Formats: sequence, structure tokens, C-alpha cells
Amino acid sequence: MNTKNTTNKGMFVTDDGQNVLFTFLLLILLFALWGFCNGMIDVMDKHFQEVLHLDLAQSAWVQFAHYLGYFLMALPAGWLAAKLGYKGGIISGLLLVAAGGFWFIPATHIGSFWAFLLGVCIIAAGLTFLETIANPYATVLGPEQYGATRINLAQSCNGIGLIFGPIAGGMFFYSKNAAGESTGSEHLWIPYAGVAVVVIILAVVFYFANVPDIKAKDDFHIDDSTPGVSHSVWAHPHFVMAVIAQFLYVAAQAGIFSFFINYMTSQVPEIPPSVDGAVQHSPDFLKHWMNSLTEIRTTGAVAFNNKGASNLVSVGLLLFLGGRFIGTALLRKFAADKLLGLYGAINTVLCLLIFFKLGWLSALSVFGTYFFMSIMFPTIFALGIFGLGQRAKRASSFLVMAIMGGAILPKVMGAIADASDLSRAFIVPMVCFGFIAIYAYMWPRLSGAEEGMRGISATGGH
Repeated sequence: MNTKNTTNKGMFVTDDGQNVLFTFLLLILLFALWGFCNGMIDVMDKHFQEVLHLDLAQSAWVQFAHYLGYFLMALPAGWLAAKLGYKGGIISGLLLVAAGGFWFIPATHIGSFWAFLLGVCIIAAGLTFLETIANPYATVLGPEQYGATRINLAQSCNGIGLIFGPIAGGMFFYSKNAAGESTGSEHLWIPYAGVAVVVIILAVVFYFANVPDIKAKDDFHIDDSTPGVSHSVWAHPHFVMAVIAQFLYVAAQAGIFSFFINYMTSQVPEIPPSVDGAVQHSPDFLKHWMNSLTEIRTTGAVAFNNKGASNLVSVGLLLFLGGRFIGTALLRKFAADKLLGLYGAINTVLCLLIFFKLGWLSALSVFGTYFFMSIMFPTIFALGIFGLGQRAKRASSFLVMAIMGGAILPKVMGAIADASDLSRAFIVPMVCFGFIAIYAYMWPRLSGAEEGMRGISATGGH
């Protein structure tokens, strides 16, 4: 490697000298888009539990439909990405998201659970195209050693979307009329129709934009056509383990995100009288706002209501976003595999603290998991496709397919919660994070990289 040339090259300058910063800025809009859609999904469960009288395991069908869309479309999306290139794949995904968004208008009039689940699945299918293409594309929009940093930076904008998604969901899913009656079922279509309009505009912008089809670096020479030699991506253990790790990560994230409102309304201790007293003596606007987020239980204690818990989702996602930005900065100094291993180990401990039902300490630990989940998806992705060359597009489709973990394990988590309680169900994400930590610490040996993969380093990379 020519260290001097690598040092002088910008983070968004390709090997042929193109400055692709504007392309990257367009790309991060896609990350914000699917973050927003995913954020709304995470506050939808409690709405259906109350409106349709579902238990936790039944409401997890929302996540199942969402991630089923990813599973079904991951391989077709990878195939189309190879055929149509990055631009064609992105536009196809955006149009599919728009179709799903507009479907929520008739779905609201139908009013059945299956109609909403179908809309969720169609949107997820479109998001699959975007994730399958945008994640590996972020890693090649400039020098290889900046790959982990670029994808984490782009995923930070995913975190911004995640913050605003629950706010929009809370506004429309838990809205009430002047008589105090829920209007959530009638208004649920509004944010999704808005998403549909925005993505159509984005599709037009991408059609006219410069989106170069850049080939990834082939460190393992799997693009060669040497007779008798297997060049399958499955021949590389660092990729195979990444698929498993991604399956378990998304499973853990989906479980924590989707049951967050249930946890905050059922497992968190009542608000101390001293805190409630201070709120009642605060300025009127603050007092009214805080009172709208809490309820008085039959015991007379004050606790968070559904709306309050949905607002707390945004607090958790703000920590998630902060973790992304801080993690991106840390990746400049530390190897991505080592940082992932540390974060996985910390989250394993935090889930154990939640499992033991330690009151406010457990509640704070839930928020802590958001922070330490922040870099996991993009970092596992970058470690998994490391050195796979043009096959990274196909490898990407399998890593996106691994998102199916978010459809399966939350149902297991919900079943444990129904049989025992939600705190005990955190044994599921605890096991997931433990595996991720093990994968991260084994990555240098699995990949054959002498040094860990760094986000930004003049001498980093393979």
C-alpha cells in the first residue's frame, strides 16, 4: 500500500479521483428514511395490543411482517443490484416503499390486522433494496480504510430517522379526540402516506444524480475465474460468522425496541412522590406536559403511560444516535473488531442487570443497551464484507437477509414475557450480545487480517 497517497486522499475521493461527497450525502438520506420507518414500527405494537386486544407474542407479528419483507426480498435485491447497478436498485427500492406507504390509506379503511401487516411487509421489501445497496455502497465511496467510518457515519443519520419515527408514531397512533377517545386507527395512514410522497421525490432526485457504480476491492481474489478454485463468499469464515452475528444483533435490537413501551409501563418502578411533587410545582406548561406522559394507577402511584413511554423511546434513540457519532469517532483510533467486542460484552452485562429486576438500575440499563447497540449493525456489516470485492453485493444480500432474526426471536421474547415477565425475557438479547462479542474478538483470526479493521487509519485495512 502506498501510505503517502492514502494519507492525502480524502474520505470521499475514489481511486480514479472522483469526489463523491454529494453522492454520499444523497445516500445518507436513505439511511434516515429507513430509520424513520423502523422507528414508527417500534411504537406500533402497543397500539395493536390495545385496539385489537393482543398479547405480547401476538403483537410481535408486526415485527414478523416487517422482517419477513427483508427476508423475502434480500436475494432478489442483491441480484437486481448486480444487474441494475447502484442507481437502478435504489430507485426500485424507493418506488416499492412508496407503494407500501400509499397502501396504508386503503388499509386504514379495511381496519383489519392483516391489512396493516401487508403494508408493513411491502415497505420492508422496499427498504431491503435500499439496505442491500446502500450499506456496501457506503463502504466503497472512497478509500478502503475509511469504509467502517463511512458506514457508521451514514448509519448515524439512520439514528436521526429512528428518533423522529417514534415521535410521529406517538402523535398519530396514540392520538385522541376532544372526548378523550382514541383516534389512532383512523390516523395511522397519515405518516406513511407522507413517507410515500417523500420517497417519490427522492427517486426523481436519484434518477438525475451522479451515482457511479464503483467496484469494491477484491482482497481475497474471489472475482478471479481460476479453474477448480471455489470463490464462494461462504468459503470465508469471517463472512459466515457475520451473517450469524447480524441475525442475532437484529433479533436483540428488535426485541428491545418493540417491547420498550411495555417495559416502561410494566417493569419500571413508580415515579417517586418527591419527583412528582416537584413536577406539580413546576411552570404550568411543563406540568401539563409531564402530566400527559403519566397516569395514576389504582394504588395511587404515578407511573408512565403509553404516550410517556413512547416519548422515552426517543430518549433511548437519542442515546443510540449519540452512540453512533461517538462510535464513529472512536473508530478513528481503535480497531472496529475490538470496539464491537467491547460493546457486545457491555450489553451482555446490561441485559443481565435487567434480567435480575433491580428497579431503576435495570431501567437505566435498558437505555444503556441503546447506546452500546449503536455501532453494531454497520460494524458487523463492514467486517463481514471485508475484502470480498465485487461479490460484496451478493454478500450484502445475505447480511440483509439475516435481518430475519428480528422476525423470529422477538416472538420468543414475547412468549417468555407472557409466561413470566418482560424482565426475564431479556435473557434472549443477552445471549445474542454474548455471541456478537465472541465473533468480534475472533474476527482477526477468521479474516486472516493481521491487524484489526480501522475506521480511519493511514495504515489500516488489509
